[in-house]
Amino acid sequence: MSKPWRCKAKRRSFLSSALPGFVWMVLASIFLAPQSPAADNSDMNIKTPDPHSRVAQACARATNVRSRAVHDWSYKAVLPAILFLAALLVPQTAAAVSREAVPGDGGIVASRSRPASQVGAEILKRGGNAVDAAVATGFALAVTYPSAGNLGGGGFMVIRLADGTLTTNDHRERAPAGATRDMYLDEGGEVVAGLSTKTHLAVGVPGTVDGLIDVLERHGTMSLREVITPAIRLADRGFELDFDLARAFNRRQPDFAPHPASAALFSKPDGSPWQAGDVFRQRDLAATLKRIRRHGRDGFYAGKTAELIAEEMRRGNGLITLADLADYDSVWREPVRGSYREFEIVSMPPPSSGGVLLVAMLNMLESQDISGQGFASADAVHAMIEAERRAYADRAEYLGDPDFVDVPVARLTSKAYARERFADFDPTKASRSTDIGPGLRPPEESPDTTHASVIDSMGNAVSYTTTLNLSYGSKIVAAGTGVLLNNEMDDFSSKPDTPNFYGLIGRAANAIEPGKRMLSSMTPTIVLKDGEPFLVTGSPGGSTIITTTMQVIINVIDHGMDLSDAVGQPRFHHQWLPDRVIYERFGLSADTLAELARRGHENLIVMPFGRGIGDANSVMVSETGIVGMADPRNEGAAIAAPMR
Repeated sequence: MSKPWRCKAKRRSFLSSALPGFVWMVLASIFLAPQSPAADNSDMNIKTPDPHSRVAQACARATNVRSRAVHDWSYKAVLPAILFLAALLVPQTAAAVSREAVPGDGGIVASRSRPASQVGAEILKRGGNAVDAAVATGFALAVTYPSAGNLGGGGFMVIRLADGTLTTNDHRERAPAGATRDMYLDEGGEVVAGLSTKTHLAVGVPGTVDGLIDVLERHGTMSLREVITPAIRLADRGFELDFDLARAFNRRQPDFAPHPASAALFSKPDGSPWQAGDVFRQRDLAATLKRIRRHGRDGFYAGKTAELIAEEMRRGNGLITLADLADYDSVWREPVRGSYREFEIVSMPPPSSGGVLLVAMLNMLESQDISGQGFASADAVHAMIEAERRAYADRAEYLGDPDFVDVPVARLTSKAYARERFADFDPTKASRSTDIGPGLRPPEESPDTTHASVIDSMGNAVSYTTTLNLSYGSKIVAAGTGVLLNNEMDDFSSKPDTPNFYGLIGRAANAIEPGKRMLSSMTPTIVLKDGEPFLVTGSPGGSTIITTTMQVIINVIDHGMDLSDAVGQPRFHHQWLPDRVIYERFGLSADTLAELARRGHENLIVMPFGRGIGDANSVMVSETGIVGMADPRNEGAAIAAPMR
């Protein structure tokens, strides 16, 4: 798809962006203008802008400033100061630019873990399709990124096949048969802190293994043995920890300490701290993976592994039984589909709230000139906050497991509903979350999930998000299995209008029921252009997942960014309640913050923890071919496969 010519200005403070650019314009004018009064760009790879375009006029104004400066100043007088400013300021600007996206027309895998991405790329190199690569990457993530990659959790996968087929696999965890609506409340009806996050009662019936095998059998081309063996090798032989994982293991020692199997797995035998370069081996996990390789689904949901998980549950007064494990099945569902500008959005349906909210927010914003307003401008941010506020209010009321409640997906994702929902939008004034309720009238995740995106050379694309919920889930390893168990039960509504870990509230639609899947924010998404894969994206981040995914899409479609900038630029987030805007440090300028406050936005808060909002490992089909980008906020990798 051809992109409009645009002046490559970045949104930065004046001192870190505008001034260095001005400095270089002055230098260029001093040294080049006398030699070439009428510069000829015919031999340069530069597209000439339409002289009547808004961008061209802005650049022309900048050129006029340059010309006046050159004619008014004596270069001999100002050259030392200019060179000093250039040397001082330009490196600061360059340091803020994301690394370049990775090209690879043989296909690309982008994930949070370099070893896992390498596994997926190797599958593509050996002739596998995007589904084979995604499944292999999923099993590898259980080994190489244990805080979120998993066998003991669940996830969602959105798939576009080369023949145009669109489908999704829901392998979200389920509540055990023994779960009850008020299981996390005390005698006074109040939520017991930590019961839904730090105990064996927090664990939902895992779905990852069933889902990955189901996806492979239906749409893959390789055998389970071929795609799972690399993960077994990584677990058995070990892999070198990078600085990020070593630091995480050390920081989590107090959380692992109460659980003997967890402490044994994540502690060094001599008790010393983990260091980058240490080899991390997981022999119990390797044995579990080998049982899955040998017996397929029954290698996890029956036999020795299932018995060990059930035994762990009994030991810790958890609820999951052998029957719960045997009864688990992933579900194939029709994707949520919408459109934004000339692009088609394909995303995950309930029990994920992600696809519904993503389409709903984009529908509301389609009436706004987001491109003309400019990236991170007060007008654009204001409109996006107000769309988020309304969509998250609907999430609390209407979204849940469609096998248990009637979710009005068609209405919530319709253009007509978006016009109705955004009719009270005031471009000059913020609304109050207390005044914004659900829009329909009757009857009318710590951010340690992980995401991988895959496109192959044949036109298959997979967007895959998986999680244990909080970082390292419940922190409980089922003894003898090497499997970390999730704490996804916290994603149910323990009590109406009571926030979960992420501050999200829920009501009856997401109440606890036996066998029910808890509501999720995971938003694996594929964007199509003329029916073909254009962008594969998604993110971890709990409640910020949906807004992260939306901002990557808007950055590409409205702001014309390449994948590197679309993924790397700063983000912000609003979720109705609590009524606050969280933004990445330096993500909003002082002027933008002041204008948002003037319009009535309150609680504008710098992201208080972590390295930023989201981790949007993405793949895109650009003008030059397939490119992949691991989010620069973390230590992931996009790995390309050679063209076959």
